[in-house]
Amino acid sequence: MFKNITVIGAGTMGNGIAHVFSQHGFKVALADLNPIQLEKAIVVIDKNLERQVLKEIITKEQKANALQLLKTFTDINQAVGSADLVVEAATENEELKLKIFKQLDESAPAHAILASNTSSISITKIAAATRRPDQVIGMHFMNPVPVMKLVEVINGYSTKKEVTEKIIALSLQLNKIPCIVNDYPGFIANKILMPMINEAIYSLYEGIAGVAEIDTIMKLGMAHPMGPLQLADFIGLDVCLSILNVLFTGFGNPKYAPCPLLVNMVNAGKLGIKSGEGFYTYSIGNKELIVSQRFNK
Repeated sequence: MFKNITVIGAGTMGNGIAHVFSQHGFKVALADLNPIQLEKAIVVIDKNLERQVLKEIITKEQKANALQLLKTFTDINQAVGSADLVVEAATENEELKLKIFKQLDESAPAHAILASNTSSISITKIAAATRRPDQVIGMHFMNPVPVMKLVEVINGYSTKKEVTEKIIALSLQLNKIPCIVNDYPGFIANKILMPMINEAIYSLYEGIAGVAEIDTIMKLGMAHPMGPLQLADFIGLDVCLSILNVLFTGFGNPKYAPCPLLVNMVNAGKLGIKSGEGFYTYSIGNKELIVSQRFNK
């Protein structure tokens, strides 16, 4: 059914998606306009595969085979030339994604399914930028992709049932658990998650509790593996803000309005782990991430 997979974007999500497909025996073309980003992605994939070897999840031979199946491209048209499936994992920017899908539609084979890893942007709108809207679908992986089991499968307005069935079967081949949702702002994962994170930020903003207290209460009281403020840092505060804006615009409901504290932090460049500072500060020591509470109301 699927043999050749193209992944567009070699960032954190893109390299994780490429890793998982190559690990499960698919030929993968990883495409990014930035050759340095591609080099970094291969280093990360190699390191993550080695971690799996050490944990005895895969063998050394499987690691070597996975790396052999992975090729990199700076030319997107060349990368999608023989693709059966293209998974777009570019920056969460609507204008950029529409531009990419228009290009993919022109360059990918007629039979190819075009999927987006978007966490909130309308699949229906993305599909409308192509001449094959019935072959466009959402395939939203969770970070870190090699570890997290969920794939949120999003049907656009025109997505064919056969396409959905193929993506479900493919997700199972990757040892993932697919969950089907329909195309509304935020889908399910972020429609539920982002208001919780936003409410946690509001609680800090209003002085109800501190960072450590909010996260500890949600971890110990609600059995969450990570508190909402630390999770926001992990996701990226700019990404959280972008998704909340999609929800707010899409539903027109004030409950999705981003907290002013979140807006200020993003404007100040405090984006979480990626910038080294958010609700916590982050530094690398002895190859481990050192986390300390940074924010004081």
